[in-house]
Amino acid sequence: MKSTLSILMVLLIAFSINAQETKRTEVKIKSGILRGVTEGDVSIFKGIPFAAPPVGEFRWRPPQPVKPWKGVRDASEFGPNCAQGGWGAAPGTIQAGSSEDCLYLNLWKPADARSGSKLPVMVWIHGGGFTGGSGSGTSGDKFVKQGVILVTINYRLGRLGHFAFPALTKEHPEEPKGSYAFMDQIAALRWVKDNIAVFGGDPNNVTIFGQSAGGVSVHSLLTIPVANGLYQKAIGESSGGRDGVLTGRPINKENADPLYPVSAETIGVNFAKKHGIEGTDAAALAKLRVLPVEEIVDGGQETDGPGGPRIYSGPILDGTLVVETSESAYNAGRQAKVPLIIGNCSAEIGGAFVSTATTKEELFSQFGELEAEAKAAYDPDGNKEFAEVQTLFNTDWVWAEPARFTARAFIAVGEPSYVYHFGLVPAAMKQWARYGAGHGTEVGFVFGNLMNRDGSPVAPEEKEVAKMMNAYWTNFAKTGDPNGEGLPVWPLYNTQDENILDVQPDGKPVGNPDPRKARLDVIEKAFKDRAKIQSRGGI
Repeated sequence: MKSTLSILMVLLIAFSINAQETKRTEVKIKSGILRGVTEGDVSIFKGIPFAAPPVGEFRWRPPQPVKPWKGVRDASEFGPNCAQGGWGAAPGTIQAGSSEDCLYLNLWKPADARSGSKLPVMVWIHGGGFTGGSGSGTSGDKFVKQGVILVTINYRLGRLGHFAFPALTKEHPEEPKGSYAFMDQIAALRWVKDNIAVFGGDPNNVTIFGQSAGGVSVHSLLTIPVANGLYQKAIGESSGGRDGVLTGRPINKENADPLYPVSAETIGVNFAKKHGIEGTDAAALAKLRVLPVEEIVDGGQETDGPGGPRIYSGPILDGTLVVETSESAYNAGRQAKVPLIIGNCSAEIGGAFVSTATTKEELFSQFGELEAEAKAAYDPDGNKEFAEVQTLFNTDWVWAEPARFTARAFIAVGEPSYVYHFGLVPAAMKQWARYGAGHGTEVGFVFGNLMNRDGSPVAPEEKEVAKMMNAYWTNFAKTGDPNGEGLPVWPLYNTQDENILDVQPDGKPVGNPDPRKARLDVIEKAFKDRAKIQSRGGI
């Protein structure tokens, strides 16, 4: 009996502690009252609608206003992810927990933040190749503990996020067309501007940051005119910056761009034909709009069978919303004038593979008159494995040189730029990452929520790097400068010294001239003669 009472007392105490730590909390925004949870010193609001469900007649339409609700809306659980295939979805289905009704965001804030606190705000745009991922894949606790409000967002994916069709172009001529994913991101940023003050955030101190497709989105938002003014700082992680990497397919012009010879409308017609829908008129569009979401996602297939016609466009240059590519805007100085952090990991083997070469000799020969310079930069002693050379080349072509190009473009318009190179490979990943840190390695460090897939404990030195990276990001959100007390100096980038923050393989941060300079210089020269080099073998 005594033992039973003791157990009951322990359970009651545990329940009491939990009840004290997790409390319900309410906030009134423009569309109604939200009830989130407070856990310790962090308040969390999940599954907040920032637009109406983009379903039925609103499939392939700009995001519509949220319908206000009566009473209190529960905001303690994440909303559905945007409809997507892959990652466990059986053929003919979409991933569990995903839906066409998906325009929700999530918010973490200090529990004691109130209207008028004017805390800096960071808005995370997830990656996933514009076909996967969600805003519910991480936690904002570490940002909050640094005095920052974190918002994560969903945006439409795959053909629901990027789609064109002749009848769609003609209907509602007053509306933008094409990249509904970017329209969703802009709608989420407008929600932040309209509502963040009641959570204690400063609507005039918003930093957008994203990785991979999220980083490409950052470039797009920096160069989409209607997005200007919705943010004050930007961070691109493995984001590119030059044409060719998910940067905008012409909506209805064939062969207008050597990188995208097939128009987005033609691709939409190809998709319709795959599903037995003939014609390009309003009746055909109506049939597309009533296709089950599983058929729209179509397992994430980008072509109609191996080698078949393309059925997914990726981001679209429509001329109204997306008026030019980021590279074009940067070359002309037409981007938003904001401070920038940009960089990438040291071995982005998860990024796009841009060369069809199968040997070092074949790869270097594609450089033409730059062949000797490429060899000297990538394989000076001639003893590197082809796989290493190919990994470094792909990393530089897709991510590193475009990041440098972007940093220089921001310096040219008088904005501070900070460049990083992340080379730390977590101990648990070293058996797979032979040549450096792979695509996305830095994300867990930036969010400070490191976790080894095998369940092993995270090394103390890795936790210190995570603490450092999170501090750099939050300092930048606060002031536009990542530096702060107790942190190794991250030098401001300039075109004379070309100093960057180089996070070494052992995690040690070093501020010094970019050690990749020779490689990036030859890539820059190659970019200036892209058409000629591409004709030699597929770079």
